[in-house]
Amino acid sequence: MNAFVQFLVILSMIFSIIVGIYFWNLLKAQQGSKTAVEKESQKEMDKLLRLRSISLSEPLAEKTRPANFRELVGQEDGLRALRAALFGPNPQHVIIYGPPGVGKTAAARVVLEEAKHSKGTPFLPDAAFVEIDATTARFDDRGIADPLMGSVHDPIYQGAGPLGVAGVPQPKPGAVTKAHGGILFLDEIGELHPIQMNRLLKVLEDRRVFFESAYYSPDNKNIPEHIHDIFQNGLPADFRLVGATTRSPEEIPPALRSRCTEIFFRALTEDEIARIAEGALKKIGAKYDPEVIDVITQHAYSGRDAVNMVQIAEGLAFSEGKDRIRKEDVEWVVTSGHYVPRPLVKASSERIVGAVNGLAVYGPHLGSVMDIEAKAFYLANGTGKLVVTGIVEEEEIGQGYGQKLRRKSLVRSSLENVMTVLGYIIGEDLSSYHIHVNFPGGIPVDGPSAGLALAALLYSAIKNEPVPNDYAFTGEVSVRGMVRPVGGVPAKIDAAVRAGVKKVFIPKANYKDYFEGLPLKVVPVAKVEEMLEEVFRSRALLFASAGSLVSKVNG
Repeated sequence: MNAFVQFLVILSMIFSIIVGIYFWNLLKAQQGSKTAVEKESQKEMDKLLRLRSISLSEPLAEKTRPANFRELVGQEDGLRALRAALFGPNPQHVIIYGPPGVGKTAAARVVLEEAKHSKGTPFLPDAAFVEIDATTARFDDRGIADPLMGSVHDPIYQGAGPLGVAGVPQPKPGAVTKAHGGILFLDEIGELHPIQMNRLLKVLEDRRVFFESAYYSPDNKNIPEHIHDIFQNGLPADFRLVGATTRSPEEIPPALRSRCTEIFFRALTEDEIARIAEGALKKIGAKYDPEVIDVITQHAYSGRDAVNMVQIAEGLAFSEGKDRIRKEDVEWVVTSGHYVPRPLVKASSERIVGAVNGLAVYGPHLGSVMDIEAKAFYLANGTGKLVVTGIVEEEEIGQGYGQKLRRKSLVRSSLENVMTVLGYIIGEDLSSYHIHVNFPGGIPVDGPSAGLALAALLYSAIKNEPVPNDYAFTGEVSVRGMVRPVGGVPAKIDAAVRAGVKKVFIPKANYKDYFEGLPLKVVPVAKVEEMLEEVFRSRALLFASAGSLVSKVNG
């Protein structure tokens, strides 16, 4: 019996030793594994620290980014509207339209910082500014990844962690939640996927974002309380949306536009481009010839263009050992970068027969002054012909359900209206005149707003009466000689001011009182005769035949 007990004791000791050795080896393996992990982690951390210790000089675009209102160049009207929308106790959602590189993002950042300190603002001092590009805000149909709205990490996916092992779906917040209490700046909002756009509209209404998952059950006791709360009540997403786009308003979904205040940023003027270029040169401490600014001003369409040109010119001068940036350096940058000169139209006091300045709009709050010219001569046999060059002769417009409608150019239609009106006013059959109207520049032109300019142009060409070159015109003309309102008048007037125009003729219905303070005279007209009398100063010549147009039409 004692021998048996001794045997059991010995066997127990042997078993204990074996178990101890097993666990000892296991512990050593774990420690060895931990040591290996720590070594590998330390190795990668050292590599990361080395990478972070390397930094290039700050890009000039970063150095010149405005940090306050004083550093923002131009956009006075746009900034005033943006402040009105975001300051105060009831900030609004905003869409900013404008060409690239004119300060839309910088303005939104600066306005938020200022709004935090405005009286009665709901923005807290630590309100977030979350920026996301709509062109890269891609999402997965299964809801695995969505940087804008957020996503759900379901248990079946790799890396679900301890909660995933327990069968718990895990919601991940997106930009709409990260921007809670602040600004969500959505760049190029016009490029947002339609599905994302609809989701965003829902979030704007609810001010929270909801998640769905086939793995969520409200009866699952293993799911933590906070995840139950997220699935049932959503994540907070109470922010103000500031969307920026280079598209026109017609290309933005009406449902989004109806929820937002629309603000328009214009293209920068030559003086504003010069200020940005001078500021960039000052930031890098570069010496330069005075002509450098002129070359940049003539070719840069945005602040970003101006900064890029300065940076390349400075690099060229440095690489070639020059002590300053010269005019030829910037000219080389212009040539190598394929920059196109600005289409500058400068008015003069000269009076010209058969030439007028028309006003047009070619983008959000982007006006331009364009030359229009004409020649007219009388043919005794009455075989006159109307020739129009430089315009879109026909255009195709959608009608829904896949249908298309082709219509005659609105400019040509406007021209025909004007010929009818002038025929009544002058008292002549204009079909006896050979008339050639040209829109120079190779830019397709369309729209009815050229009517008033065409009326002055044709009268000048037919009667050989000169038009002051510092006059400009915009307005639609009806066959009854009435001048109807048109769009984009403030942008057109801005362009006229920049071109040195002294007097602008616009429809009476478009006139605003603040036009009185502009550095040119704005003349509102309701009838074509009013414009002709003001421009040509000759009632006897105008109405020699049979009195006014209205009396002819009504008589």
